[in-house]
Amino acid sequence: MADILERGDIFFLYRPKLDVQTVRRLDDVQRFYMVLKPERKKRFRRIIIGRKRLPDIGKHERTWGFVDRVTQTAEEVEDDFDPQVYETKTRGERVEPPARPVGEGIYVIARHDDHTHLAYALEVPETPGEAQRELNIRKEASLIVTVKNPDVDSPPEAGLARTRKAAYPHRLKSKFGDKRFVDLDPPDFLDYPGTELVLVGASFNPAHELGLKLRARRESERADIFTELKMERDVHPAEPLLTGKWA
Repeated sequence: MADILERGDIFFLYRPKLDVQTVRRLDDVQRFYMVLKPERKKRFRRIIIGRKRLPDIGKHERTWGFVDRVTQTAEEVEDDFDPQVYETKTRGERVEPPARPVGEGIYVIARHDDHTHLAYALEVPETPGEAQRELNIRKEASLIVTVKNPDVDSPPEAGLARTRKAAYPHRLKSKFGDKRFVDLDPPDFLDYPGTELVLVGASFNPAHELGLKLRARRESERADIFTELKMERDVHPAEPLLTGKWA
């Protein structure tokens, strides 16, 4: 039986590339986000996932990600999901389209044997569609998660610049010692922007692997991304969330 360290609500979103108004495939996606809202904490953590998708579970694939922003209010984390307009010298005005919600559900961070997992269960959409499949968002899954030591250099053109790396308090920094990576224990590592993560596809069945049952909540109890993240329904297309289709 795994030891639960944290639980809460999880949201997935993607943003189309510049000037792309309608996404038809993964190549049209600029960035893929995961937002964690811990239970009984006034906190929102926005995480950018590398490769623009979660790691492939069947291949036990590894994917890099990092904590992009941590706020106490939904409005702060949501502002960056709105459309942005840029003025360039060579191409004039360019538009970064609004982010699209593509999944919401529940998650737990749990210690299992000698590693930590992020396990989630999708509540909306009830049946994953094309968008979820290409982003590797399963109905439920678990990922092994480790945290990179910010004092260890990354390979060329990999990882965050040193000026963007997390600045941890002593109680967290001391956990690294001379290690390159440590487990996501405690989950407080996620409260610091610049935290670099490695996510590894672990299992399609968290209940079997971890001894945890992630139960989907009744509709009246579910967290709604438009309410929790203060997103305007007339700005952020809901079709990927509700139907599983790209938009």
